[in-house]
Amino acid sequence: MSSITPQQPSETPDIVDMISKARLDPKVASANVPPALVNKRQVTADELYKELNRYPLFMTELPAEDEDNEYLEAFKALAYEGTRAEIAENFKTQGNEAVREKRWLDAREFYSKALAALKGPKVPAGASQAELEMKVEEVDEVAEEKRERGLAESCHANRAMCQLEMKNYGSCNRDCAAALKLNSHNLKAWYRAASACLALDKLPEALDACECGLRVEPANTALATVKSKIEKRTIHVTAIERSRREREERVRSEESNLKYALNSRNIVSRTTEDPPDMEDATIKLENPFEPTSTLSFPVIFLYPLQAQSDFVKAYAETETLGDHLSYILPPPWDRTGEYSVEGTDCYMETTAGGLIKAGRKLTLLKLLGSGKVEVVDGLVKVNVVPKAKASIWIDEFKLRRGKQ
Repeated sequence: MSSITPQQPSETPDIVDMISKARLDPKVASANVPPALVNKRQVTADELYKELNRYPLFMTELPAEDEDNEYLEAFKALAYEGTRAEIAENFKTQGNEAVREKRWLDAREFYSKALAALKGPKVPAGASQAELEMKVEEVDEVAEEKRERGLAESCHANRAMCQLEMKNYGSCNRDCAAALKLNSHNLKAWYRAASACLALDKLPEALDACECGLRVEPANTALATVKSKIEKRTIHVTAIERSRREREERVRSEESNLKYALNSRNIVSRTTEDPPDMEDATIKLENPFEPTSTLSFPVIFLYPLQAQSDFVKAYAETETLGDHLSYILPPPWDRTGEYSVEGTDCYMETTAGGLIKAGRKLTLLKLLGSGKVEVVDGLVKVNVVPKAKASIWIDEFKLRRGKQ
């Protein structure tokens, strides 16, 4: 039977324990501490951790925005040391790393910082007068200018890629234009400009960008591919535009034919500022392209004494009032039997504000073609009143119109 040996303590003491013992027991041997750091010995492990966390090398998280940290600020300042080209190159490198990880927003920020650096002062940040005098002969201004121009071109082209990926197509085009102003042979800029214009449906501009790039390199596969997409999209958009024009032309023709049909029949019509919603019910010709074909109208039968109504969506001009009243009357709400075909009279308002009695045997064309009745907002109105109460209703109508 095996015996269990008690676990021996580790020979290597924990660093925190060592610090604690050194602080609590002054007899514990330790190295002499420099005078400037004597006060630093009397700290806890948490305090030591907090102190270390102030140094960029040991940081596990960034400090709050309102917290001052001179070490971090000094570390950040390193990014702006050197010539304009050196600073821009540093930011460009960070941007390229962000692109490889598809961190488009971060990459765009780095490229923007690189471009801003190229527009900054030529004097290196923090350089003394002695250092400047020493470096006067070391800088080849022509070479430095060429380097800056190349960096600006590539940063604009790369930032255009970020804008394209983020669907900021207008910004992408502006960066492409800036890159191409520096180098008209930049194929990536031509490709990204064409892609952005295609996304915005600016097809002529997209095709022009493709053709400019292909003149630089006729065998460029990427440009050839996007050109093919532009051509397909152009065919599709052209077909849609042609269909839209045909539809608009058809609507104009139908409206013209309808207007001619109404005028030729002497039918008066007008519209108001607040027409009723009748969905798809409207005045229309049986054949929209033939003004002499049969007209039909939406008609509403009003029962003013009962505040009721019936709506007929398509009432042909050749039909009489009796044709429709025969299946409408008596209405289901008529408990007294007053509203029968023979027991009612029909009235229509005139253009002068009066009333005319509409015979049940008259066609709608006869009634509307007299020129006395008008169609308002594409709707014909017919008032249906029991004969026994017609005179009372007419007097009330005249009183409302101020004709008594």
